[in-house]
Amino acid sequence: MFDSQLPTVPNLTTAHTGPLLRFEQTLLDRSAEIEAWFRKQFHRTPAPFYCSVDLRNAGYKLAPVDTNLFPAGFNNLNPAFEPLSVHALQSAFERLMPSACNVVLVPENHTRNLYYLEAVATLRDLILKAGYKVRIGSIIPGMVESQTFELPSGKKLLLEPLKREDDCVFLEGFKPCLVLLHNDLSGGRPDILEGLKQPVVPHPKLGWSDRLKTQHFALYKEVAEDFTEHFGIDPWLVNPLFRNCGEINFAKREGEECLASNVELLLEDIKKKYAEYGVTDEPFVIIKADAGTYGMGIMSVKSVDEVRNMNRDTRKKMSSMKEGKENTGVILQEGVYTFEHWRDAAPGSADMTAEPVVYMIDHYVVGGFYRVHGGRSNTENLNAPGAQFRQLAFNNACNCPEPAAAPDAEPNKFYAYGVVARLALLAAARETVAVLSSDAQ
Repeated sequence: MFDSQLPTVPNLTTAHTGPLLRFEQTLLDRSAEIEAWFRKQFHRTPAPFYCSVDLRNAGYKLAPVDTNLFPAGFNNLNPAFEPLSVHALQSAFERLMPSACNVVLVPENHTRNLYYLEAVATLRDLILKAGYKVRIGSIIPGMVESQTFELPSGKKLLLEPLKREDDCVFLEGFKPCLVLLHNDLSGGRPDILEGLKQPVVPHPKLGWSDRLKTQHFALYKEVAEDFTEHFGIDPWLVNPLFRNCGEINFAKREGEECLASNVELLLEDIKKKYAEYGVTDEPFVIIKADAGTYGMGIMSVKSVDEVRNMNRDTRKKMSSMKEGKENTGVILQEGVYTFEHWRDAAPGSADMTAEPVVYMIDHYVVGGFYRVHGGRSNTENLNAPGAQFRQLAFNNACNCPEPAAAPDAEPNKFYAYGVVARLALLAAARETVAVLSSDAQ
């Protein structure tokens, strides 16, 4: 249960302006048509097994800034909506393999992060409640014995070394029907998962060893344009502009001029849209790794000079990626302000910058949380050391709008989040088709 003193929704420090309010009102007025549109799209292109989407709400624009196909925060979801996750898991497994019974869950290798292991334990418990046997199969190099972890929540998590024989993987005394991958493969695709007879979902080629954010957001642009054309909306309201400029080496300053020129062009494009909508905020650009996660390799700039005058420490930071990989490519993305902030109920609590993260299993919205940070501004990446998470403590799921209420009232605000997140989910679905099609050729 949630403390009744907690705020049900965070505050917006500036009220929504006309364009976003009209957009949200359109979503409410035409919610039946919108849901029918999504049903048709996901019937044509099935959704990924699971997905989380980071959103930013600027008051005049609501857009995704990242789409994660290996969501690692199930422990941060509101437990009141656990039945949504259980139902969605049943739907996803039945679609993939109706006869499936045994599932092996393959997690990340960083076992020192107990909060991540809490997410794995939560996902394990949800799968069990969905009616499947599940065990955790680790691919940590050199692991030969099982390990049991005592988690802060009081739960226990047993990690067992994943083994392979011919074209099947297994655990001692347990042969899975299906491999559920919960590892973004930033360090590369392991041989143990290649060419298996058992289905592996998500497909290993959707990990960061192969996937690029520029490809995803190019598909998101197409989805956003399809959706907004159908419903008479300016796509910019839900689509962050972006550019890229091929390979770059921050340490050697190779590709820097290409980076600077593209930042300049993108800032000009943003200024034009701001002028069109009367936005007085200063445009900024987020430069981040094209293939990466965990908030690494990210910087925010408001001028070309900030790119040309990067100091050694900044270049080093931009070069570093998860598992020691070098960052050799970036996406330049329109910076979207977040004017949402969160204040805890405890006396003396300060405002923290906040952004919503929406979780989906199959094509269902199953909840989400706010990522909050007390040391980051509304133009900075919040997925950084010091980030905290606050469960969405609303009274209804974010797929249940109330048309009679105001667009920014609870739960309509969250319905808009769910719509935009599902647009990113649909882009990820199309991305999956493209990956699997190329893999079959």
